[in-house]
This record gives sequence, structure tokens and C-alpha cells, in this order.
Amino acid sequence: MTRCGRLLVAAGMAPALVLTPALALTPALAGAGHAGARQARSAEAGPAAARPWMNRAQSPERRAEELVAHMTLAEKITELHGIQDAQHRRYVPGIPRLRIPPLVITNGPAGVGPGDDPQQQPATALPAPISLAASFDTRLAREYGVITGSEARDLANSLVEGPDVNIARVPENGRTFEGYGEDPYLSGQIGAADIEGIQSRRIIAEVKHYDANNQETNRFTVNEIIGDRTLHEIYLSQFEAIIAKARPGAVMCAYPKVNGTYNCENDYLLATVLRGQWGYKGFVQSDFGAAHSTAGSAQAGMDLEMPAGVYYAGAMQQAVQDGQVPIATVNKLLIRRFTVMIRFGLFDRPLTTSPIPAAPDGAFARAAAGEGTVLLKNDGSQLPLNAAALRSIAVIGPYAGAAKTGGGGSSHVDPLYTVSPVAGIQNRVGPQTTVSYNDGSDPAAAAALAKTSDVAIVMVGDSETEGRDRGTLALPGDQDQLVEAVAAANPHTIVVVKSGGPVLMPWASQVPAIAEAWYPGEEDGNAVAAVLFGDVNPSGKLPVTFPVSDSQVPASTPQQWPGVNGTAVYSEGLDVGYRWYESQNLTPLFPFGYGLSYTTFSVSRLAVSGRGRHVIVTADVTNTGTRAGAEVAQVYVADPAAAGEPPEQLRGFARVTLRPGETKPVMIALDPHTFQIWDSTAQRWTTAAGQYTISLGDSSANLPLHATVTVRAAP
Repeated sequence: MTRCGRLLVAAGMAPALVLTPALALTPALAGAGHAGARQARSAEAGPAAARPWMNRAQSPERRAEELVAHMTLAEKITELHGIQDAQHRRYVPGIPRLRIPPLVITNGPAGVGPGDDPQQQPATALPAPISLAASFDTRLAREYGVITGSEARDLANSLVEGPDVNIARVPENGRTFEGYGEDPYLSGQIGAADIEGIQSRRIIAEVKHYDANNQETNRFTVNEIIGDRTLHEIYLSQFEAIIAKARPGAVMCAYPKVNGTYNCENDYLLATVLRGQWGYKGFVQSDFGAAHSTAGSAQAGMDLEMPAGVYYAGAMQQAVQDGQVPIATVNKLLIRRFTVMIRFGLFDRPLTTSPIPAAPDGAFARAAAGEGTVLLKNDGSQLPLNAAALRSIAVIGPYAGAAKTGGGGSSHVDPLYTVSPVAGIQNRVGPQTTVSYNDGSDPAAAAALAKTSDVAIVMVGDSETEGRDRGTLALPGDQDQLVEAVAAANPHTIVVVKSGGPVLMPWASQVPAIAEAWYPGEEDGNAVAAVLFGDVNPSGKLPVTFPVSDSQVPASTPQQWPGVNGTAVYSEGLDVGYRWYESQNLTPLFPFGYGLSYTTFSVSRLAVSGRGRHVIVTADVTNTGTRAGAEVAQVYVADPAAAGEPPEQLRGFARVTLRPGETKPVMIALDPHTFQIWDSTAQRWTTAAGQYTISLGDSSANLPLHATVTVRAAP
């Protein structure tokens, strides 16, 4: 199913243009850095030739330069920030006389919907981004972006704030659900595909949060001390890959300080790295309230302040008047944003609304939730269930009564509709099977229901939200006791976990089957039922490690998280996520990349070819079971010891669908950075010469095939 070729038909009026009051200007400033009032009047009253920025034959950048040259200073100041009132929260007003359209912004990591906006319109609640990452499927990620971009356009938006590609350094982070897990390579691949999908609909994608927005506790002020090599190899590398591959129109600078300087005025991150080392040509928008200065932010390269002009309105006018911010700098900020808007056609088409096609987009949400579900345990082939053999099913728990559409905060989507787990299961089994529901608030009553049922399905989980970290990875309330009570009452107990990240499972050995469904979105009930009854063969893989205990995680001291005296020290360095567990010889509950299937697979015939840093890995994947299914072949690389890297790191993957008995080859091209490390002194990537071990398997902990390749130092 695809929306790539869907014709969007205008069915409404463009939003009204709202202007902020013009700022009073001194005579000297009235003509500073622009053509002045005489040119402004001619642009308003004259023919199209007086508006050369509307000439589509010119390049977007040239059009933007022409436009800024015709703007008054008051107009320039108006366009440097958003406005916030009863009707607008994510909105930069346009200027009708110059034909500057408004920039209408929506959140978008999990579908279209700024959850804190009173004007929010319903849209398709897609499964949480962490579920998308679990698919290890860039094709699915691109279609996820197509749906997001299409619905953003349906609702007359210009820009989607997403995806969120921050690394899950701290699994307790309240926004773990909103990102793609703990590995920068996986985050970069999934994020780039998502952005390509969004921008294929001519909607601007805004990758966020740049950089190291890895905790909600003290997020507005925390100072993160991160070594330069760790910064580039773990917390910047996914942004670098995304910018190179997907060319996102916008980047959102984040709240925290990195090494003593707030992100939105951090000259090293914005000017040296983003625009200098990476050559980024788009614009930078602040997170809401993340700006802390006028001159510092402007000089570093923050182009747009949101949600309003605390530093970029009156303060900016004064800074220009005082000579603290040259008018040339103001022009540059505007040219970058207008260039992107013109490139995406926003100057050349009106913002119009169209009805969202709820059924096909909902069908995609259902399929995506199924593909992201991870089967963690299935002793005795407890799953899939056979509906024809069941007379009674007990559906139990706090996450069984209603759909868990997503996490809380600004990424929340107001769903077009929802399917509850009870309804989804009842619809799947039909009227001949009794489906009984208990919310699990009384474990004894839940156990009694389970005892009289053929099978018990317990749905537990968490409710992550922006603005608050979890204090522990343990399930909230008495959910652990609930699972234990039900498992003791019925040996055929299946646990479905709906969480935004890792949770502790002290009862894991007491139940035969566990499935991680994440936050499945609006089609929760149908998607989960499809997996439980085998209509969908689960193929998801964990994008985050599930630890045995809170103390087993990499950042386990107060100095690391949430920090002491406002400072969080990233002392674990490169050993983030599965890298930590392997470097410390720790066995987690479930490792990164892990996930079972209703069939079985084998891998064989590993071969490595290529020269220098351009290496191709090939292997055969065989379905050795009796059901059709999909496997994810994962490539991990161990660097030469002298390189000082973690034991093994994910460097490639390929998803392949196979019929029973079928064998298919996979080919995985390794990124050149596979054989490079960051040289902090030279401030560049450098080849680490020596022998590398390339391993292939189905998780970070199961890599049966190995080969070596020798890489020589670059000349």
C-alpha cells in the first residue's frame, strides 16, 4: 500500500495570514541592509518583474537572496521567529505584499500531531518510532515518512518536526519511545528513510534534537560533558549520515548544554560541525524555548526562534541597532530558511486541506505495528494461537482495555479512530469464542478469570512522556504481581508488553510466551491480534538492550544520569547500549538485535569482497522452518585492538522475506566510516589500519559467521 502517487485535491481554504506588529525603526535602520521603503512600495504595487524572487527559472537560493534584498528590517525581524497565541503555536506568519507564505509547523515523529496544540487536528496514530526501528526495514521507514508527509500536507502544514534520532543512552529517558534506539547506525538508516518519505511529499522534514537530547530530567539546563570522539562517533554520526543521505530541510537545535554551551548558540556544533564539516545547507530552528541569546545564537547559525521572539524580535532589532548583530548576519539567517521553503515549493503553491484517507493509512499503521512487534519468548510454540481450538480467552491488564496509541507530550497524535485489544481479539476469533476482560487492578480476580479460561493474555506496559524520565525500568504499579498471579493460575499465559523502551521482567521465566508490541498506534487491537493468531509472523528485532536490572545499564551512577549539580558526565564513552554489555561481559535479559519468529532461519556462505574501505558482505539466508517469515541479517564489525573501539558494532543489516525452505542471498555494503575512527586533534575521520573481524548473525549476541579483512592506512 502506498500514498506516493496519491493526488491531493484542494478541499479548503489556505489559513489566514497573521502578521506581528511592525517594529518601530529609526531612520538609519529603515534602510539598513535592504532596498528601503521605496523598493518595498514598488514590490507591492509593481508588476511581477518587481518580484524576481517569484521567478521559478532562478535557483531557490537566488530567489531567496532577491527576496531578502527587498525586505524592510521590520519584515526581516518578523520572519526570524514564530508567534504564539490562542490560534497559533507552531506558526511563522507570512507577508502578503512579498508573497511570503506562512510556515505552518506540526510535530511528527509518530504521525501528524502536536499533542500540546489546542488547534490539533486528528490524524493517523502510527506505531511509536521505537517500533519502526524494531522493523530494521528502511522500506517501511520510507513509507512511514510518506504517510506522515502526506497527512501533514492534507492538514495544510509546511514542516514536520521529526524524526527524533537521539540515541537511547539512558533507557529510562521519557522519550525513548520517540527515537530509534541505542545504535547510531540503525538510527541513521531508519531516520534517513523516514525523511526521504516525508520530503517526497514536498513537506520539510526537521531532524531533531541536535544534539545529545538524551534525558528529560533537567533537560532545559543540564550540561553534558561528552568527549569529542564519543560525541562524533555516537551522538553526531546518525545526524551526519542523515544529512548526507536525505538532505533534511531543517534541523532542530536542542535544549541541553554540550560541554558548557547551549546547543542553539553552540558555535562548534552549528558552525564548525553542521555547516563546516558536513556542509549543511538547510536551516536551524530552535526547540521551543531552547534559545538563550540573540547575538550568540545568530552568529552560531540558529536561523529561526520558536515558538516566539524572546531573543529574535525586539532584542534582535536592538542588537542590529547596536552593531552586535550585523545586518548581513540577519540576511543570512533568512536566506537559508527561504531557500528551503522555495526548494519545497512553498512559495509557489497555497496551503490547502484534503481529507485524510483513514482506511488505507490505518491499514499501513496496522501492518507497521505488526512488523515492529518483537517475539521475545515462545517456549513450546505457545504462539501462534489457534482460534478454532479455543473456547475462552481471558484478556487481562491495564493495557488491554484501550488502544495504546503512543507516548505523551508534543509527539502525541489525536487518532482518527482506535481499535481496543479486546475488540481486536474478539473480531479475530469470532463469536464462537468467549473473550472476557479484566483490567488487572485486582490480581486475585484476574487470576480467577485466567484459571477458568483456555488461555490468558496479559497486557502490561508503561506510559512514557516528554518532560519526565522513568525512575526505574520496572513496570509501574503492581503489574509484576499481576503477571505472576495470572501465570500461576494458567500455564498458558502470554504476556504482551506495550512499552516505549526496555522494561524489567522478573517474571520472564514463569511465562511461556512474551511479545514486545511497543506503542502500537491506533490499530493496536487488530495489530496485536494478527501477531498472536499467526496472521502476521513476527520479525521485529530489539533496537535497545533489555537489562536484567536497573543497575546493569551503562549510565548507572548519579554522575552519569541524571547528573550532579546540573552536570551529566558521559564517562561510559563509546560503550553505549550493547557496546557496554559486551565490553563488561554482562549478559542482559534480551540483547540488542534479538527477536524470534514462528519459523526458523540459518545463515551460511559468508563472503567479504572489495578493496580499501569499500567492502561488500554477502551471505545466504535460509528459512529452515514451516512458515513464511522475514529475517534480519545483521553485520557487526570488530576493529583492530589498537583502534580503541568497542568489541563489536552494528555496521549493516538486510531484511529478507522467505518461504519455507527458501534460500536468498543478501548483500550488504559497509559504510566507509566502518573502518574509520574520529581523530579529535585533526578534527576529521581517519582510517584505522589493521585487521577487522566481520561477523554476521541474527542479533548482537548470536553471530555464527565470521570473516576478516585487512585495511591499510589511507595515503
